[in-house]
Amino acid sequence: MLYFFHLNTPAPVGGRTGSVNDLNADLKPQRIVVKVGTSTLTRSSGSMNLQNMEHLTRTLADLKGMGHEIILVSSGAIGVGTKKLRLEERPTELRMKQATAAVGQCMMMHLYDKLFSEYNRTVAQILLTGDDVEDPIRAEHLSSTFSALLELGVIPVVNENDSVSSAEIETGRCKVLGDNDTLSAIVARLCKADLLVLLSDIDGLYDADPRTHPDAKLIHHVSAITPELRAMAGGAGTWRGTGGMATKLHAAQLALDAGIDMVISNGARMEELYDIVAGKNIGTRFSAKT
Repeated sequence: MLYFFHLNTPAPVGGRTGSVNDLNADLKPQRIVVKVGTSTLTRSSGSMNLQNMEHLTRTLADLKGMGHEIILVSSGAIGVGTKKLRLEERPTELRMKQATAAVGQCMMMHLYDKLFSEYNRTVAQILLTGDDVEDPIRAEHLSSTFSALLELGVIPVVNENDSVSSAEIETGRCKVLGDNDTLSAIVARLCKADLLVLLSDIDGLYDADPRTHPDAKLIHHVSAITPELRAMAGGAGTWRGTGGMATKLHAAQLALDAGIDMVISNGARMEELYDIVAGKNIGTRFSAKT
């Protein structure tokens, strides 16, 4: 069996050794799509995890300053909207989910704009539906929009347009999207990215459950999504999100098919993004290059 290992305690800021700029000074600029999950962006109460959001925006802004092009795929709109509206629990009715997502998306973009502005970075919002990426003409326009934004030095912030699309929030009816792991892989393909990073509450793939097997090893490299690997995929993740191992393997297959490397790592340690971009053994890397 392969396991995701959950670790919810953030590492202290500045806990890494050496200079980040020294580690990345000679790196070729890359186009990087970073997907961050709901469980990383929110706390167990449903409120925004501002500490994680600040770490995320600071790290992405710094990577942008190093010459990399950054696209952020962000989850969390329904969870944030639920808390903002002071609802006792996440809605179950589709129309209420969509209304809650609209409120949450507004709040999230306000925070992203504010936090990135602290580091002199400009953001743009892009909300997508399955039709947008499935239709060739729309997809071409989207690709051109991403290209123009990146050329202007903007960091696009992407999410599914839950207010008009039920692909993610009404499970079982999706055609193209359905979760932000898949969405991020599609965005990476549209943008012709060099790297896709999925940040969640997991360290990566293990060969056994590390909670019960102290000798369990993190699998650092995967070169192919085999039927055996798919058969091991489990259910969904935490109550705050929709993703699990199966969705991440699906995203990895989409990325590999497009010649894009994908890494799964723990969002509790945002600054490991520097080492991921440098190609170090952080999390699990699905390598498109043999």
